[in-house]
Amino acid sequence: MYSSILIPVALDHEELVGKKIDAARKVMNPGGKITLVTVLEQIPGFAAEFVTVKPENHLTTKVKERLDALAAGADDIECHVTEGKPGVRISEVAGDLGSDLIIVGAHNPSAMDYFLGSTAARVARRAPCSVLIVRPGS
Repeated sequence: MYSSILIPVALDHEELVGKKIDAARKVMNPGGKITLVTVLEQIPGFAAEFVTVKPENHLTTKVKERLDALAAGADDIECHVTEGKPGVRISEVAGDLGSDLIIVGAHNPSAMDYFLGSTAARVARRAPCSVLIVRPGS
């Protein structure tokens, strides 16, 4: 059983979030906590020159609101938004939080996504803790 479970959320694949939360609750210790995290990639320097960055255009607040909505007010779920490369940053956040399990989603195998999505594969290689990979339809 696990006490601190990290669930990375890619908002373009949020259909898996409920399934990941259900899986977390099945293996979580009583009194444990779940942390939903979304990692926003930074705008590359060559592109930033052409983008006007204003606080009202920043996605962090909107993404945090979306995570809070996915958590549905559950007392055992916290939500965070951070920046960086998802495959690297997720493992760093798990270490910072002392997570003992990461539940990450992966695509169904196909020619395009050979076994795992690239982020799931990177997390599995770098994680400081156990990783559970959840697939759609499984």
